Amino acid sequence: MQSIFDERQWLAWLVKVRIIILTFLLGLQLAISRLTPAPFPIRLFVTIILLWYAISIFYALLLSFWQEFRIQALLQVLSDLMLVSLIIYATGGVDSSYNFLYPIVIIVASILLPRAWAYLTAALAFILYGALLELTYFEVIPSYSITHPELKALRSIIFVNLFGYLAVAYLAGLLVTKLRQVHGKLKDTSGALENLQALHESIIQSITGGLITTTLDGQISLVNSAAQKLLELSEQELIRQPIHRLFLDQLPRVGSEPVAAEVRRQAQRGFRKTFRVLVSPLAVSDGQVSGYVYTFDDLTEIRRLEREIRMQDRLAAVGRLAAAIAHEIRNPLTSIAGSVQMLSAIPDLSEEHRQLLQIVTRESERLNGIITDFLAYSRGRQYRFQKVDLIPLLEDTLTLLEHRLATENPAIRIERRYQVEQAWALVDGDKIKEVFWNFCANAVCAMAEGGTLTVSVGSIGQEWEMTFADTGAGMSPQVIEKIFEPFQSEFEGGTGLGLAIVYQIVQAHEGKVWARSRPGQGAVFVLRLARLGEPESDSLRADNVGRAPVIDDGIAHARAGGERG
Repeated sequence: MQSIFDERQWLAWLVKVRIIILTFLLGLQLAISRLTPAPFPIRLFVTIILLWYAISIFYALLLSFWQEFRIQALLQVLSDLMLVSLIIYATGGVDSSYNFLYPIVIIVASILLPRAWAYLTAALAFILYGALLELTYFEVIPSYSITHPELKALRSIIFVNLFGYLAVAYLAGLLVTKLRQVHGKLKDTSGALENLQALHESIIQSITGGLITTTLDGQISLVNSAAQKLLELSEQELIRQPIHRLFLDQLPRVGSEPVAAEVRRQAQRGFRKTFRVLVSPLAVSDGQVSGYVYTFDDLTEIRRLEREIRMQDRLAAVGRLAAAIAHEIRNPLTSIAGSVQMLSAIPDLSEEHRQLLQIVTRESERLNGIITDFLAYSRGRQYRFQKVDLIPLLEDTLTLLEHRLATENPAIRIERRYQVEQAWALVDGDKIKEVFWNFCANAVCAMAEGGTLTVSVGSIGQEWEMTFADTGAGMSPQVIEKIFEPFQSEFEGGTGLGLAIVYQIVQAHEGKVWARSRPGQGAVFVLRLARLGEPESDSLRADNVGRAPVIDDGIAHARAGGERG
């Protein structure tokens, strides 16, 4: 806070006020002289005013390059006393109506200078005024006064003015002293308030959870750094915005007690975040509610882990079921297939019977394929982890897909967007190719009428991120929720185990996989794998136990999950 007794500020203020007063006096005196003839020479009065103007401008310029403000204040007070004396002399001495200018100069001295200078200024004003009246009375200098009081009356006027000057100096000094004391207390109080505000600001900004305060109509008035980070918006983008626009779900209604709820927000890159929001009324000292306080935490990862645990439980149950009945189903299925082949060899069968036998054969083969996938899904897999560049693996997959599409569906175009030239990771190359192929096969099935498959590779922190985006019909949130569960195929002829196997492989690589989509806007499958750090050797091998666990009965303790887009 800037001091109210800042000498430079007061000196600049004094120059401005002096010019205003001089302009007012000059205009007033010229107006009076037009109405009635002046008893004193107007030319001399105007000359003194112009001289005063020039000195004021000089003081204004002096402020910009001379930092001795105390000396400047003293010079201005002394020059003002001299010029006031000249004005009083030129306007009639004892008859002058400008005697009030002396007390103004004394008040200015009490503000700008120590208190003793107020009395010294009063004494100088008394001496100058008394000398002026005495010199004109004894005709040492010419007099412009109309009245000629006797010497005794003249001296009475001089001493009455002395008493008035001293009274003004005393009262002004007392008032300024009180103001300085009040200013000191105010400065201390302001400092304490600033410290309290700084502490309050530090506490708010140090809270790890998001905090937002709003007015009664829901306009955001304060937001801490944690809230900006969680919402991925800057303070300028949040202040004075309606808070309900930040979330997809309706915020809870606030009563007399805090209310909690879970709401979702559409974050960047198409993700949806889940927040737990606690709303409380913001009450001031008199108990009136002036706004609302919203505190919130990000529950997105917790909800993802909960979905992952539920999915793993379902996968484990399916795996145990598959291991228990797959062999029992396959044996009679083989007998059925063999019997049907023998029946097909009978020469006397009608065309209708042969068609029926072909249907049985075809469906038996399909059922056998499902059982084979089931067994592959449920039995433990062996992984051979090596230092591998993911780009050539991806290129092999895409090249094979392009040759297949050239004959089956040339309307599908593949677009590559590689942000890196190499992407080294510790993976089982064959298994990762299987993951790539499943993503590509799903994209091709989703774009039966043609479209574009965009494959991107980049780095996010300590992970490689690979995305497979198609321009197909997209999927609903309900399908996305269960996309990696067995038997969730949306395509005719599919077993629904491809993405479930993908999920297993990604778990074994301690990676992350999820899908995001909206109906009519295509689908995106995202795969993240750890970037290779500093391995002890270029090749690590794992038989039943390796860097990642072998998956038995569909259970693995690795990080992977499907996030709803």
